[in-house]
Amino acid sequence: MNRHAPQPPQSPHPPHSPHLEPLSSPDFAPGTPDPALVDPQVFGALLHRHGWLRRGGAAGRYGRWTPPGHGGTSLLVPESRAFPDCADLLEEALTALSRSALPSAREVLFGLGVPSDEIRWEREIPEGPYGYQGEAAWTVQEQLRSAARRLLLAGALADRARAGYYGARHQAQAERALDGVLVGPSPGGRRLTAYVPVDGGRGPVTRLHHALHAAREAVDYRRATGGMEAFDAAVGAGVSRELTDALIALVRGSEGARIALAWAPAAGVPAGCAARPEPVEFSPGDLPVLREAAQRYTRNEPAVPVRIAGAVVRMRRAAAGGGGTVRLRVLAGAEVPQVRVALDEESYRTAVHAHLAGLPVRVSGRLQRRGGFRRLTEATDVTPVPLDEVERDRLMKALDASFDPSEVLPSDD
Repeated sequence: MNRHAPQPPQSPHPPHSPHLEPLSSPDFAPGTPDPALVDPQVFGALLHRHGWLRRGGAAGRYGRWTPPGHGGTSLLVPESRAFPDCADLLEEALTALSRSALPSAREVLFGLGVPSDEIRWEREIPEGPYGYQGEAAWTVQEQLRSAARRLLLAGALADRARAGYYGARHQAQAERALDGVLVGPSPGGRRLTAYVPVDGGRGPVTRLHHALHAAREAVDYRRATGGMEAFDAAVGAGVSRELTDALIALVRGSEGARIALAWAPAAGVPAGCAARPEPVEFSPGDLPVLREAAQRYTRNEPAVPVRIAGAVVRMRRAAAGGGGTVRLRVLAGAEVPQVRVALDEESYRTAVHAHLAGLPVRVSGRLQRRGGFRRLTEATDVTPVPLDEVERDRLMKALDASFDPSEVLPSDD
């Protein structure tokens, strides 16, 4: 194996390439990690996880690793830094991986450079009219990617709070928690892997781990006994309307789906989790139960009493006199971006005056699940929030910067 000049240290953000990409869009892939920062034991664990086979080597000193089903160059990887040529062997192995076209090589490099928990989805897709190549359609791949993102988002929501149905609550925070997640390609819409860096916190992944197993147990209980009580208890483990909807999207149109998790070797096993979690499988036969659970969660989630501070961004009433409806961009008091509030004549006039003066208002009421917790009912005690000139200017600039004309609240119908 030839030696090559050391590669420059990896930047905090992996460089662009078509092999790993954010859960949303532009492409990313791993660079070559600094050999001085690589733990040989973590290196070996990642090679094993991604299908490389150890085929000899000096016990206690180094191993010779080869990719399964492929010829070509093998890797010599030391077992510890106590081996005299450890740095040289690591440099050679990492350089060889960086030049390899194998997907597993890129996955190992990424795991070394950015310690990440891995989530793997597999879907059994029926053969299409033109065989396996013909049915590997764009829409099938998009279904897998969309369902995977929704499952991760459900885990992030459960990490924020426990609820049977979130609606718009905690959505912005949960989506931000997924900013660092990268995914590999999904050929044929059958397999997809997400890499969740551990430096962003492991809460969403560990919560998803518990929620998936709790959902599987609740489905089994319902199919065996006819009772839905297990779904009520599963809320504490992170099961929700959002999670059941994501599982429905994953399984629908397939012959079954499987989700497997593997923890970052460099970070160890999170507290309260199995070292090697068993994969969780769902089948089309589970769909009626999952749909029933989704409806149950939506129906049973109670209204939430709140006192909200928000800026009036829209007003409407049917006539010059009487009450009307206002839309508030929420500043404090509830984990939703906007709410619609029906006000009586006096409260509506107060909201109009506050809007004209560039002041937010405070209002008490109950966030209703109908419309995704975007409606405030039984509104009372509408009062302007005094601000000095500096605070008012800051508020108006913040509202202008965060305004999104595509945001649409549900209609009153």
